[in-house]
Amino acid sequence: MTREMTGAKMVVQALKDQGVEVIFGYPGGAVLPIYDEIFLQNDIRHILVRHEQAAVHAAEGYARSTGKPGVALVTSGPGATNAVTGLTDALMDSIPIIVLTGQVPTFMIGTDAFQEADTIGITRPCTKHNWLVKETDKLSQTIHEAFHVATSGRPGPVVIDIPKDVQFATGRYADRAHHVSRYQPRKKGDPDAIMVLVKMMETAKKPIFYTGGGVINSGPAASELLRELVDATGFPITSTLMGLGAYPASGKHWLGMLGMHGLYEANMSMHDCDLMINIGARFDDRITGRIDAFSPRSRKAHIDIDPSSINKVIRVDVGIVGDVAHVLQDLLDVWKSRGRVTDRKGLSGWWDEIAEWKKIDCLKFKNSGKTIKPQHAVQRLEALTKGRDRYITTEVGQHQMWAAQYLNFEDPNRWMTSGGLGTMGYGFPASVGVQLAHPDALVINVAGEASWLMNMQELGTVAQYRLPVKQFILNNERLGMVRQWQELLHGERYSQSWSEALPDFVKLAEAFGIKGIICKDPADLDDAIMEMINHPGPVVFDCLVEKHENCFPMIPSGKPHNEMLLGEADTQGVIGSQGAVLV
Repeated sequence: MTREMTGAKMVVQALKDQGVEVIFGYPGGAVLPIYDEIFLQNDIRHILVRHEQAAVHAAEGYARSTGKPGVALVTSGPGATNAVTGLTDALMDSIPIIVLTGQVPTFMIGTDAFQEADTIGITRPCTKHNWLVKETDKLSQTIHEAFHVATSGRPGPVVIDIPKDVQFATGRYADRAHHVSRYQPRKKGDPDAIMVLVKMMETAKKPIFYTGGGVINSGPAASELLRELVDATGFPITSTLMGLGAYPASGKHWLGMLGMHGLYEANMSMHDCDLMINIGARFDDRITGRIDAFSPRSRKAHIDIDPSSINKVIRVDVGIVGDVAHVLQDLLDVWKSRGRVTDRKGLSGWWDEIAEWKKIDCLKFKNSGKTIKPQHAVQRLEALTKGRDRYITTEVGQHQMWAAQYLNFEDPNRWMTSGGLGTMGYGFPASVGVQLAHPDALVINVAGEASWLMNMQELGTVAQYRLPVKQFILNNERLGMVRQWQELLHGERYSQSWSEALPDFVKLAEAFGIKGIICKDPADLDDAIMEMINHPGPVVFDCLVEKHENCFPMIPSGKPHNEMLLGEADTQGVIGSQGAVLV
């Protein structure tokens, strides 16, 4: 069925047909026809952010916490270029978002017109796909295709660049129901490869499941199947930063996060295993460490919907291309049909080894009665919010790693962070998107003061829409991770790793009509956190923490998994020159 309408109306109608309920954006001349159509309807809610980067991060937070695609709308030129960081972030972390950008009229493209930029050229490397729509008749089908591409296969960001004259012109609207795409990624895994993996599982003495964000992207069924497989086999499981929550932190087979700041037992298990089963992760360098020393004695299997991810970084013995949920279901079916066989004696000995590694207590730290240790602050946040309907976002830095280490996630889609790109400024706008998606939930952004300042203007968005998001700022007055690397790896030469001019965060919050809380005494911490939680509106919590605390464990850049700096952990390892323990 086709109908005649303007391009601007097509945009809004297509978003409605795709089930979009909220979009994040910032108006400008090249998208005013679309904004006019938004004004004339009430089905889709528009959230006015204060910066286009924030619009895309908010769309990411919305998408990651719901499993639905997020949508952002920005104008041409600087509006589109400001969106590039968010697009790249979404590409690295496989987040499905659709970004609509305005463009100068088609007859002015290439003339260096006011607010013209080559949006397609600029965003080609940082999107899954992009389109410049020059004909109004093709606009609606392009939007439907964009949603399909963004959400199918390995999810990711897409851009639709829409010239202003295309928005004004009239064309034929094609319904979503009649859209057929040639892009049909493979979902079912190869049965022969699955059988080979099952046989490897049956004979493994030291197996481990290594899981990533692909499990969460596959949907709730994938997480349920993963839990069933882990509990049925008795194999240990670890996860990347992006995969936290796919398997519950309270599960008896859980080893914690692995990688550069992962747990000792998780990293040692990855190094010493004889069978590694990668499910929906991409062998990122923050996980592998030194490639030639990565898990040197293991056979490796990799399950991923993206064929290009298999054998890209680490050569594997078995590669299975397919959707995680489909492959796990078939894997379980085959394994059960063959009698649920595992090497019980070998597995028992493997767990004994893991138990010894756990005794190291790699997250141990010396608390203080005078200053708030950042680890302690996150521990108390976990204790006081556990069991609530809670969603966590983070900025990027030491606080992000402490949040991953000390906060426990029982379910998927509860943890939103910038993994691959490591984008400072991500967490605050992401928390806005999460809160819009879950208006009655407790949404907390765990932040560092430096990272949080990068998008602090979104206090205006929070105030305008009365979003009760909580900004939990671990304020050490330093660029904490930069300072840590300078201490441990650059001879304590602290080049530009602190700011000599920070705002009074309480007064800053109050300037926007938002509640501000400051806490610097460990004795007051619990009461202050409860005050933040119980306040019905948004809160900026300025938690003054120890300035020079380091985040451990830490695998130094270029080192293998079994060479970690362990800080205050209880071990007989060799004490390093910086007071850390090198094992």
